Amino acid sequence: MKRLFIDLEICSQCKECLVCCDYFYHPQNNGITSLREYATFAIICRHCEEAPCVAACYRYALEKQADGILKRYRMRCTSCKSCSIACPFGTILADFIPYLDSACDYCLGLKGQLPKCVSSCPKKAIEIKEIEEDLEKNIYLVGEHLAVHTLRWSREDITFVKKK
Repeated sequence: MKRLFIDLEICSQCKECLVCCDYFYHPQNNGITSLREYATFAIICRHCEEAPCVAACYRYALEKQADGILKRYRMRCTSCKSCSIACPFGTILADFIPYLDSACDYCLGLKGQLPKCVSSCPKKAIEIKEIEEDLEKNIYLVGEHLAVHTLRWSREDITFVKKK
């Protein structure tokens, strides 16, 4: 199945995202922002048991779901960046929390054309291609239409050194 594929390792090299978006309803939209947030919360976030980012949000805009993944309620979020400051691992980057919301419809209606995000990404971090999840290659499916390449943090990766 063809999916939108984002390589977050390449994507993170840009200081400022120059990707354009074809989102029909709001031409000023930059859907890549919402996709990066979605992928980061699902894959990179350490899913802290106490979740200081959730506790820091005075507007109750962040919620830890039953599966441990964060969800941001965009209508409650005032973009105060308290969650970014509270995150002990620096996972919630300030640019992920814009006041103006963006959305991605994966350009499912485009037939035979490349979406603007693919053609405008200067680092070629975004593609449309046939891809499946491959944990050995750090490729993860996030939902039905998105595949992400990134290093994933897991509790099992931590090794503790015993003191002598």
